[in-house]
Amino acid sequence: MSEQPTTVRRGRGRRPAAEVRAGVLAAAARVLLRDGLSAVTFDRVAKEAGSSKMTLYKWWPSPGALAAEAYFAQSAPVLAFPETGDVRADLISQLTSFVRWLTRDGAATPVSELVGAAQMDPQVAHAWAERYARPRRELACERLRTAQRQGQLRGDADLEVIADQLWGACYHRLLVLKVPFDESLVPRLVDQALYGAARVER
Repeated sequence: MSEQPTTVRRGRGRRPAAEVRAGVLAAAARVLLRDGLSAVTFDRVAKEAGSSKMTLYKWWPSPGALAAEAYFAQSAPVLAFPETGDVRADLISQLTSFVRWLTRDGAATPVSELVGAAQMDPQVAHAWAERYARPRRELACERLRTAQRQGQLRGDADLEVIADQLWGACYHRLLVLKVPFDESLVPRLVDQALYGAARVER
């Protein structure tokens, strides 16, 4: 007699809200990175996450807003900032991870779609800015502030401008110029941002 399949049943108790939210974000990120922004619907994500569609409506104003937050959650561990005490090495390491994430790991298309949607949809624009772009910029500035306190950067260095130079250059090539780029760009970007292009008087 063949064995009957065993069905594992989840307990009747509700899962903690944080666990449900994390599961929904992970499911939305899988759909986004695999199939693009248009595939991120509340119906599809709810099924992927094993969650209620009403829960998604309660937490996010639109699928685009959910996609923006999901992108941040998915990218956070990939784009963590190392802190070895050498700001140049740490910037190169993190920025290399970012470029690899875009060019090798499939994030270029979802990022382009999210930024494009943010130009037309105020909810996506708010979610992209508040849930991804500004938090990521602040993480970069915090690493630069640490370097500044350690004397590796000038006390009057504009850290927000440095962050904009580094990551903005990648977005410019991806979204505006639409030209290929790869990890070989990173050391040049970092050295340009840290040391500039002016001639040094001897």
